Amino acid sequence: MQNTGSAGAGEPPKRWSDRLALTLITLGLALAAMWIIEIVDVIALDDRLEGGGIHPRRLDGIDGILWAPLLHGSFAHLISNTIPFAVLGLLVMGHGRRVWWQVTGLVVFGAGVLVWILARSGNHIGASGLVFGYLGFLIGAAFFGRSARAFGLAVLAVLLYGGLVWGFVPQRGVSWEGHLFGAAVGVASAFALLRRR
Repeated sequence: MQNTGSAGAGEPPKRWSDRLALTLITLGLALAAMWIIEIVDVIALDDRLEGGGIHPRRLDGIDGILWAPLLHGSFAHLISNTIPFAVLGLLVMGHGRRVWWQVTGLVVFGAGVLVWILARSGNHIGASGLVFGYLGFLIGAAFFGRSARAFGLAVLAVLLYGGLVWGFVPQRGVSWEGHLFGAAVGVASAFALLRRR
């Protein structure tokens, strides 16, 4: 996107260090929101917030589509999502911050709707659906982006987190549907956002 503000015409573009700093701040704020919500929920609200996830096919659970990625069942649950969210989110940012925002929105909404329609009854929460969405996007980007950068980012993602595919296996107490739908929407996002580039 071009800057049409008041800066002079001869002003140099932002340095890579400035872009990296803004990228890290964006991811840091997202993670801070998750941690603050969990701390407040545990300390002040007796875990009442975590009940506000996606409740499939219940009207009182549809708003959980927006909140589910921010809610976690425990600090252990949040810790298990923190590093993959940061690393894979950073790799998605390799395609640009705007793409990261688009992928994040598409996965949260698209996978959330699919979970609400198709998943088992229960309370589906956690950022892992978004983590799987990022992984799906990065793999899809290697096919649809058709660039050396997209391929390199996908290879790095698979080397670091290829083992996440075990998250598709149905397990009690785990929203494997959120993982599956997150990855599927991530791949679809890569097709929608990158195929024309």
